[in-house]
Amino acid sequence: MGGCGYKGGMGTLQSSPVVALVGEDVFSQLQSLRGVVESLPAGTQRVDVDGEVAELAEVLDELRSFSMFSPYKMVVVRNGDAFLTRFREALEDYLGGPSDSATLVLRLGSLPKTQRIYKAIAKVGKIEETAAPKKPGEVAAWATRHAKSAHGLTLAGDAARMLADLVGSDLGRIDNELAKLALLHADGRIDTGRIAGSVAFQRDQAMWDMTNAISTGKVEEAVRRWRRLVQMDSSTEFRAVTWLAIWLENVTKALAMLERGMAPGTICQQLRIWPVDIQRPFMETARKMGKSGVKRAVELLAEVDFRSKTGRGEMVRNVEAFLVGVGGVGGVRGR
Repeated sequence: MGGCGYKGGMGTLQSSPVVALVGEDVFSQLQSLRGVVESLPAGTQRVDVDGEVAELAEVLDELRSFSMFSPYKMVVVRNGDAFLTRFREALEDYLGGPSDSATLVLRLGSLPKTQRIYKAIAKVGKIEETAAPKKPGEVAAWATRHAKSAHGLTLAGDAARMLADLVGSDLGRIDNELAKLALLHADGRIDTGRIAGSVAFQRDQAMWDMTNAISTGKVEEAVRRWRRLVQMDSSTEFRAVTWLAIWLENVTKALAMLERGMAPGTICQQLRIWPVDIQRPFMETARKMGKSGVKRAVELLAEVDFRSKTGRGEMVRNVEAFLVGVGGVGGVRGR
């Protein structure tokens, strides 16, 4: 087969009769798949099948048959793990003498190196790990690079960290948000203000500010922020319990980490407590609440959820009652 070269999403590969794209992150896999597609001859016929239901004969027929109007074929098997489980030995046989006019692409969640199929693929084809960054710093670094290469954006360091904090390690969503920012800002320069001002993030940022207010003991401010949130978007009330539960989970984790002797700065970094100036108040709040205070706050939140779902009061008022109530838990008070 001719030696077309291509660049996958996470590395450089050479064309081959089989390519295994291995990893759980869908966006990373699709980026790598794009590299495979771009490497093949113009007019290549692409066939996609679902590995959970596709039959072996169907896939092999596609690989071995010629297309009337295309010089080359690519057969992509999504959910490839299920396909390998059902047809492992038969695929090993095929790889002993694969088609020279088609590329089989297997999209896999995992591919242990100890398996014979791994060695069979590596012998005649390529295996590309498409693992995505997970740690906030790694995600921020990836976002900075991707913003420049894919969208022509210059992403400031603190803006990249903010984006990683807001979105997490979902690379597909980060890419989507960067694409929208590119449309909104022709100069291509993105700072924290522009990210915070994005419609997609305004509500999340406001909710974050509310829980930060609780973390710093400013109960009245938290209530004011909650009221503004509801005025800005009435649907916010249906997300309040989730956000407050996340906050309580972070407090619980912080207490457990303190017991293990971890430094407060390390704890806040791992829990993605930001901005920096609320980290110390957050830790102080966690210490004041203690395990018994957190338990009481969880009970209060469960009551809010129950009352709202059973029509006992409006969600808006119930959340307000929680914010005021949690102010008295473990001595957490302030203005």
